[in-house]
Amino acid sequence: MVEQTDARAIAMGRWWRFKVRGLDCQNEVRLLKEVLVPLVGDEQRLSFQPKHGFLDIDVEAGIGVEAVIAAVSTTGMTAELLTANAFTEDKAEAGGCSSCSGEPTPVEQMLPDRPDSVIFKIQGMDCGDEVAVLKREVGPIVGLGNLSFDLINGRMSIAGASDALHHTEILKAVERTGMRAELWKEGVNSAGAQAEQRRRRIQAALTIASGVLVVAGFAIHARASGLAAVLHESLAREAHPPLLAMLAYSLAILSAVRYVAPKAVLAARRLRPDMNLLMIVAVAGALGIGQWFEAATVAFFFALALALEAWSLGRARRAVAALMDIAPDSARIRDAAGVEKDVPVADVAVGTQVIVPPGGKIPLDGRVVAGTSAVDQAPITGESVPVTVAQGATVFAGTINGMGAIEIVTTRPASDTTLARIVRMVGEAQSKRAPTEQWVERFARIYTPVVMALALAVFLVPPLLLGGSSAAWFYQALVLLVIACPCALVISTPVSIVAGLTGAARQGVLVKGGVHLETPARITAIAMDKTGTLTLGRPKVIELIPLGGRDELELLAVAAAIEARSEHPIARAILDAAAERGVDVVPAKAVTALPGKGVVGAIDGREAWVGSPGYLGERLGDAGDDALAVQLHRIAAAGLTGIIVGEAKSVIGLIAVGDAMRPEARQIVAQLHELGIAQIVMLTGDSRAPAEAIARETGVDEVHAELLPEQKVEAIERLVAQHNLVAMVGDGVNDAPAMARSGLGIAMGAIGSDAAIETADIALMQDDLSRLPWLIRHSRATLAVIRQNIGFSLTVKLVFAGLTLLGMASLWGAIAADVGASLLVVLNGMRLVGRDQRVR
Repeated sequence: MVEQTDARAIAMGRWWRFKVRGLDCQNEVRLLKEVLVPLVGDEQRLSFQPKHGFLDIDVEAGIGVEAVIAAVSTTGMTAELLTANAFTEDKAEAGGCSSCSGEPTPVEQMLPDRPDSVIFKIQGMDCGDEVAVLKREVGPIVGLGNLSFDLINGRMSIAGASDALHHTEILKAVERTGMRAELWKEGVNSAGAQAEQRRRRIQAALTIASGVLVVAGFAIHARASGLAAVLHESLAREAHPPLLAMLAYSLAILSAVRYVAPKAVLAARRLRPDMNLLMIVAVAGALGIGQWFEAATVAFFFALALALEAWSLGRARRAVAALMDIAPDSARIRDAAGVEKDVPVADVAVGTQVIVPPGGKIPLDGRVVAGTSAVDQAPITGESVPVTVAQGATVFAGTINGMGAIEIVTTRPASDTTLARIVRMVGEAQSKRAPTEQWVERFARIYTPVVMALALAVFLVPPLLLGGSSAAWFYQALVLLVIACPCALVISTPVSIVAGLTGAARQGVLVKGGVHLETPARITAIAMDKTGTLTLGRPKVIELIPLGGRDELELLAVAAAIEARSEHPIARAILDAAAERGVDVVPAKAVTALPGKGVVGAIDGREAWVGSPGYLGERLGDAGDDALAVQLHRIAAAGLTGIIVGEAKSVIGLIAVGDAMRPEARQIVAQLHELGIAQIVMLTGDSRAPAEAIARETGVDEVHAELLPEQKVEAIERLVAQHNLVAMVGDGVNDAPAMARSGLGIAMGAIGSDAAIETADIALMQDDLSRLPWLIRHSRATLAVIRQNIGFSLTVKLVFAGLTLLGMASLWGAIAADVGASLLVVLNGMRLVGRDQRVR
């Protein structure tokens, strides 16, 4: 409950700001408008930021805080006013948009800080049915809006459950469901985890025992009565199975329902029938009409289905955990006394010197302070080519050192490395359910009661209206209840989503939620920043124009000698070009920098200089020729910077420097067009000439240059008005407002960048534009797998429902088909983990 606060709350501006849990997209915005507009009187008094979960309400609307909270709660979401500290953090997360505008920010009422969410590890939560049961038991205690679940990782999060009394009530409520709960903290191994493993082993052993006992009972039964007598469809059995067979069947049923019965009893007590209760009813009904073999088979197959669901979730959990396992558990450090020793990575403080031997894994994020090597960053970025590192380079935990020993100084603790953040965000992403997943859950809630009603009709209508056998139609009603089980349908989608998320992470693509995993498949337009996205983001020598009988190597040698001591970006570009061409650079002497003009020095006693076009007139007066002016004009028209190199009073050549296009950019743009992206637009703050030059080279459809951040947002809004879904690709920092306005924000080169990882919906961890078309193909493949799974699951159920109505289905056949469908859709979904960069 939210306390009464009007008496002590102070409105420090025109707006209240609420944080709304569950506000993720425009669907929720529409729901909130439906309940809030009648209260405030005008839609203009409301403002929404779904990407960040913000709801702003004009204070002058006259609506009370409690009325807002109550209205929001009717939509299934929860709202709370932000404290001053929380508002500051959320504003920063939103990209600081309020500061961009210069307007006063919407300010909230002052409330006491709300405690952080408490997370429980739930033993036995393997299916959507268990989640539904937990909502019914725990929801009344803590408030349904405060509950959230991570099915893949088996965790339940409760907002505001801080005191010990609350914890005791929660634990008791979970125990009533037949499951167990314990407090969970990241990085802490608990006894509950071991108990969960024991439970899974016992469940697997009981399932195997049930199957063996069914086979044993069937063998005894068949030997005594004949195979046809056991398998025939008629209900007019001449006798019960032999006592020994009945004992085997009974033990098989007891083994199978060990973990089902407690949940079924709870469902019966609460008058909330679920699949556990339906299975128990089906087994009991089969026993009541003498179908011992089929009762045991149904029980075994249902237990097998539960075991398969637990196995599939376990495999998905292991796939996520494998991301973290790539980092070593210990690090070799050198202490202040110079002594080397191995210590657990969790005990290594920031600023510690760590030694990484050749071929070893880098244990923590850090900065190289000694040595040179090539580092394989594929575990983090998916990049197949090792990256050369030397003093000053940044390295990341989990990457693999090459043949050179290096020493690093750690820059992050083990709990906050780039790898650890990726793992956390993959885990968090699973809880942000995709639209398809939400649809499946809503469908299952309607589907199960409908089938129950249909099963009742199958039992009652034929005997009453058609004079059929009550026992025969009761049997068919039981078959319909069995095939109604929606677990295969419900579990296949989250498993496919987490497999898709994990597969993307393995390729260096961090997707922050199932909703964002599905979105790329529907993109029809893409806006891209230029610098660092379509281009390399750093100056590079594009063209060498030697004059006066010199060649390119001589031109580079003079320019590099003058710039050898400079750290200017253009100087670095010239030195890089010299290194690539094998030029032996001998630094010039008596080097003097002329700010804004150029650099002058001496080479072998001769004066040499490198300068801007403006310096040319000062240096040569009117001696410059027209041919030189034509070349400079051509370079400027191409959006490049012209650098003049000379000796004494003569010019020996020109160097054209610019932000070079990525080598793969043209091919990537072409691939995006082939994938059906109707419009690719460049949005850049750079001048028009270089922007248009890059656009011509890459094949971009439209260019908007010399834009301020707010103008990029306006350009995105125009695109949104023309297309169903627009993505914005940028660096995740400068382009944050445009990313927030677009339907999907994608950050380029986010490895090591906190801001980029936090801002974007999807982060391409390495500087590889080829991940963009791969992401679209991966998103479409994920949607295809989900549709295949849903279609297959529903087809199996419809076929057996039809056979049931025709009186041609059997209990054991129905449950076998359902288990087979569960296994096939899970295996189909897990294929997404292994999709690699080469898959088109």
